[in-house]
Amino acid sequence: MSMRMNERLADLFGRRSIRTYADGEIGDDTVRDLLEAAMAAPSTCARDPWHFLVIRRMEMLCRIAEGLPNGKMLTDASAGIVVCGDLNTAHDNQLSYLLQDCAAAIENLLLAAHMLGLGACWLGVHPREKRVEHISKLFSLPPSVIPVSCIALGKQGERKEARTRYRDDAVHVDRW
Repeated sequence: MSMRMNERLADLFGRRSIRTYADGEIGDDTVRDLLEAAMAAPSTCARDPWHFLVIRRMEMLCRIAEGLPNGKMLTDASAGIVVCGDLNTAHDNQLSYLLQDCAAAIENLLLAAHMLGLGACWLGVHPREKRVEHISKLFSLPPSVIPVSCIALGKQGERKEARTRYRDDAVHVDRW
């Protein structure tokens, strides 16, 4: 594995999953910045099927965590964002396009959180049926809206070193 990291990509290599949060609120302007970054992501045919539920109430963060086995850090987070996609809006009403578009928005949101000095962690919801059902019922989502993930957000309570996960064996040039 190569440890050479281009310094111009420091924000990208420095983004890590942060699961421990310090006390402190995340302001409305910062949440807006995160959502603007998320919505700046590319989407298939510019359909932008994403929707974002911003969760600030601790009671709701705890209820989300009850249905996400790896989401216990939500109980210490300042906020959470549930990223959903509307199948009726996705290109050709295709689930695959919806998932790709939401994943691009999620990555933008995670990078923006890191660049703003926040900690964030991506918690998968889709395709786990129990998790999808839990979030869908909790927020009374319309049938065409699919919860894709939940992002835990907070002031960083831990620091992790920048890293690359580059592997030569995963790169194929001109043939497999």
